[in-house]
Amino acid sequence: MTSFRPGLCSVTFRKLAPRTIVRLATECGIEGIEWAGDVHVPPGQLDFARHVRRLTEDAGLSVISYGSYIAPPSDDETAFATVLETAQALGAPNIRIWPGSRNRDSVTYSQQEREHAASLIRRMARLADSASVTIGLEYHPNSLTDDLASAQKLAAEIDDPNVFLYWQPRPGLPLDEALDELRAIGAETSHVHVFAWDGEKSRYPLSDQRTYWSRILTEAPETRWPGDRFAMLEFVRDDSPEQFRLDAAVFRQLLEEVKDRPAGAARPL
Repeated sequence: MTSFRPGLCSVTFRKLAPRTIVRLATECGIEGIEWAGDVHVPPGQLDFARHVRRLTEDAGLSVISYGSYIAPPSDDETAFATVLETAQALGAPNIRIWPGSRNRDSVTYSQQEREHAASLIRRMARLADSASVTIGLEYHPNSLTDDLASAQKLAAEIDDPNVFLYWQPRPGLPLDEALDELRAIGAETSHVHVFAWDGEKSRYPLSDQRTYWSRILTEAPETRWPGDRFAMLEFVRDDSPEQFRLDAAVFRQLLEEVKDRPAGAARPL
């Protein structure tokens, strides 16, 4: 059974400063943070990245990843080199990237465009590997990983051991389909993004989807990922710190139940 540590994506709180996010995460028993590159730790601001690293580590938290918005083929190795340097200053062992141009469905790509994107990601992965940093592909609508078939095809096209897949359900994805998808991706996954949305992208308390996430976290397959795996809360109702406190309490309890549940034990109803 896979074990997850509790994490937080800083993009959940775009309007809060890193120091406030660290304080909130610590208060709520979160163990690591993925820092967003579009708001909290901008690429190229190395001194600030080092400052955020100190804030995080001094609080006893891990820097899980640098949540960049590098989007090959829109971005190339030159842009990635700046992101990689920033991730190193931040102390991030992983960089999350967006596969494909942002807000473009995978079905709109020609095979040549897919191969170009895969080639760029592979070159980025080699640069990252030389710095002992892994690559995690965002698993998200409007990307080259917006459905299972395209994600599996992209992973095969990239064919690099330093590239992994994040996983999150498309908003409103039924539980059985989510479990089938997660099992199919299986060994390629690293971290998981956790949220409570519906198909209209309306947000709810995590407690409303407790059974859903209990099944997901319990049945997540083993993976070739070499380090600690984090399940990261991403977005809360009304962007509310108070809602986050409530969700984090449910989240931590879920993770403890999953960790303590013997293999083959009955699942919660």
